[in-house]
Amino acid sequence: MLDGDGFENAVLGLMGLIQNGGSMFRGWIGLVLGLLLGAANAETPKILILGDSLSAAYGIAQSDGWVALLQTRLNADGFPHRLINASISGETTRGGLTRLPKLLAEHRPAVVVIALGSNDGLRGTPMDVMRAQIDGMIEQSRDAGARVLLIGNRLPPNYGEPYSDAFQAVFIELARDHQLPLVPFMLADIATDDRLLQADRLHPTAAAEPILRDRIGDAIEALLRSP
Repeated sequence: MLDGDGFENAVLGLMGLIQNGGSMFRGWIGLVLGLLLGAANAETPKILILGDSLSAAYGIAQSDGWVALLQTRLNADGFPHRLINASISGETTRGGLTRLPKLLAEHRPAVVVIALGSNDGLRGTPMDVMRAQIDGMIEQSRDAGARVLLIGNRLPPNYGEPYSDAFQAVFIELARDHQLPLVPFMLADIATDDRLLQADRLHPTAAAEPILRDRIGDAIEALLRSP
């Protein structure tokens, strides 16, 4: 198998042949080059982010969202992984459970980050239903050979502390039962700071995204470094 320098030299050589060869030869070399590039892309390990608006850069530029910022951090830290952001505003655990099999088959991720549940809590989805659907995503991901990072959260204060405690406990218990790494409160230090929240008091501003990048990035890098 070619190493990084060998692959680059092979591609450069093929590009030179394409420029100097005849049309049939260029077509053949172009096909080989496409196969090489496809193989290189297939070998790049991927991290699938399955989230809602908190991970989809809602209300801000995509380039300012924590997922985009984390890609830059991983590259700088020497990790070859490519982030696949499959987050959708308004997504629920039911929607994530439905979409996940296709995403796993398409991307074959090394890691799946499950950051869903907030919309379930806001809509009053029964806790046992939410728990079962997150459990299903964990099982699907592991069956596909991926490691899992679970991202928990809390609900806004107007939902009441007992309900928010019970909501957060779902993530803590699932992480314990499956022995998963857990970020217990995604918006810690953000949800209570008006300077870091948009006008709806639910979604982080661009200024808060580096906090999320580092909070989730620390957990991802620890997972990638672990045996």
